[in-house]
Amino acid sequence: MSKHTLIGGGTGYIGRHLGKHLSQQGYEVTVISRMPGIKRITWHELEKNGIPSSVSSVVNLTGQNVLDPTRRWTPGFKQNVWNSRVNSTKALCKAISEAPHVCSFVSMCGVSHYPPSPVKVYTEEDKVESYDFMSRLCIAWEEAANLNNNTPKAKCTIVRTGVVVGEPDGGMIKSIWLPFKLGLGGPMGSGAEILPWIHMEDLCRLIQHIIEKGEAGVMNAVAPEIVTTKGFSQDFAKALNRPCLFNIPEFVVDMIFGKERAALLLNGARIQPKNALKSGFEFKYPTVKDAVTEIAQK
Repeated sequence: MSKHTLIGGGTGYIGRHLGKHLSQQGYEVTVISRMPGIKRITWHELEKNGIPSSVSSVVNLTGQNVLDPTRRWTPGFKQNVWNSRVNSTKALCKAISEAPHVCSFVSMCGVSHYPPSPVKVYTEEDKVESYDFMSRLCIAWEEAANLNNNTPKAKCTIVRTGVVVGEPDGGMIKSIWLPFKLGLGGPMGSGAEILPWIHMEDLCRLIQHIIEKGEAGVMNAVAPEIVTTKGFSQDFAKALNRPCLFNIPEFVVDMIFGKERAALLLNGARIQPKNALKSGFEFKYPTVKDAVTEIAQK
C-alpha cells in the first residue's frame, strides 16, 4: 500500500504533530490548507481536482480551535466552529467518494456526546446523546463523516478524542504551562470533574495504527487511566516540582470561555478505549504520571 497521507487541518496543533510523526515513519504527507505551498493543496484545489492519485489514506482534523480564550463565544464564532468541522468533513467525504485509490479515512471527533455520569463508564458500544451545543456538534460531525457506502474500498474510522496533552506549543498544556511553572496552577472547578485525555504521541501512533491495520468503526482516543481535574493538576504540578494549591472556580471558567464551551473542561465523562486496546494498540503513556513526566522534560 502507498504510504501517502492527506491531512485536512494539517496546520493545526494536532495536524502539525501528526504530519511530523508520519513523516518520521516513512510516510509522504500532504496537507490541505487555505494557502498553497510545498506539500500542500488548497480546499479549492481539492474541490476542483480531487484527491491526488498517490494518496492512500486521508485524516480529517479540520476545525476552529474551540478553547481559544481570545475569541468570545458569540453566535458568529459558534457558527464558525460548527461549519469548520461539519462542512469541511462533508467536502472531504465527497472527494473520497470520487477517489477509489483511498483505502482509509480517519475522521476526528470529540467526546462531548457521552453524557457526564457519576458512575457510568463508557465504551464505544454505548449510545451517544444530543443534550447541548457541543454534543450536537459531535453528532453532526460524525454524521458528516459517513461515506454512505459510496467508496467500498475506503474504511472509515471515527476517532473520538479527549483533551490532547503533549508539547507546550498548543492545546491545554500551552494554556496552563505558565501558571503551573509559577506555582499558581490548579484544577478548574471543584477538582472532582472527570478529564478524558490522551498524550499527543499516543494519538498520532493510534492514527497510524488505524491506517496500517485497516481498522473501521469507532475508537475512543483516550488514555486508559480515568482521572479527575484535581488528579491531573496534582500530577502535573508534581512533575514540575511545583505546588498545587489553587482551584479556579467554575464561575470563573464560565466567564473566560462561556458556559457552553466551558463544559469541555468541566463536564467530562468516564471513557475507556475498549476498541483501541482490543485492536492490539498499546499506549506509551497510559497514566497521567507517565504523560506529565514526559511533558515536564520539555
